[in-house]
Amino acid sequence: METVLIIEDDPAMLRGLKDNFEQQGYTVLTADDGEKGLDTALDARPNLIILDIMLPKINGYEICRLIRKENLDMPIIMLTAKGEESDVILGLNLGADDYVTKPFSIKELLARANAFLRRRREKQEVHFTFGPYVFDTASCTLTKKGKPVKLTPKEFKLLEYFMHNPGRVLTRDTLLNQVWGYSTFVTQRSVDRCVATLRTKIETDPQNPKYIYTVWEFGYKFEASLEA
Repeated sequence: METVLIIEDDPAMLRGLKDNFEQQGYTVLTADDGEKGLDTALDARPNLIILDIMLPKINGYEICRLIRKENLDMPIIMLTAKGEESDVILGLNLGADDYVTKPFSIKELLARANAFLRRRREKQEVHFTFGPYVFDTASCTLTKKGKPVKLTPKEFKLLEYFMHNPGRVLTRDTLLNQVWGYSTFVTQRSVDRCVATLRTKIETDPQNPKYIYTVWEFGYKFEASLEA
C-alpha cells in the first residue's frame, strides 16, 4: 500500500485531505508544521508528498530543497495560495514536481496524485506506450502502430528521459545534464533544437503538441497521453 505524506498547517484542510486520500486506499501520514513534516519525510520516505508552502517553523520551499538534497525522488505536489509566477518557478526549481493553487478541486488533486504514483510504478518498465506509439528501451526502438519511427541517438535518449519523468516540469539545464552530459560544446539551444526535431517525429501538429509541452521560461513537460 502506497504512503502519502500531507504537510499542511490548516486543521480543516489537513483533515479533509487525509480523509480523501484514505478513501482512495492510501496510507496517510500528516504533519501540521514544517519541522514535523521534514522529519516525517526523511524518516518514513513516503511515495508522494502533498506540501503546503506557507508553514510554521520551516516553509515548504526549504522542505522541498532539503528533501532533494537527500536524493529522495518521491513526487512532491505543492499547495500554494500564491498566484505569482515567480513563486511557482521557485518551487519547481527547488525540485517540486507540480503545484496546485488554493482554492483547488480535491478531485483534481487526487487525479494528479494518482497519475504521479501510477507513473512511478511504471518507471521500471522497459516498454512505454503513449498514444499510438510503443517505446522500447531494451531494443532502442520507437514504433507507431507497429511501424518503426527513426530517431537519432540523442532524440532517443531525450525521449527516454521524458518517458521516465512524465508530468514533471524539466528545466533545460536538467535535460542538458541528463541527456548531453556536462559537455562544454553544447548549450540550452541544443535542447530546444532536439525537442523541435523530436516533435516533428511524434506530434501530429508540432506547433500544437499534445505530448511535449513548453513551460514558458522554464523548460519542458512530457504528458504520456493514452489517446490513440
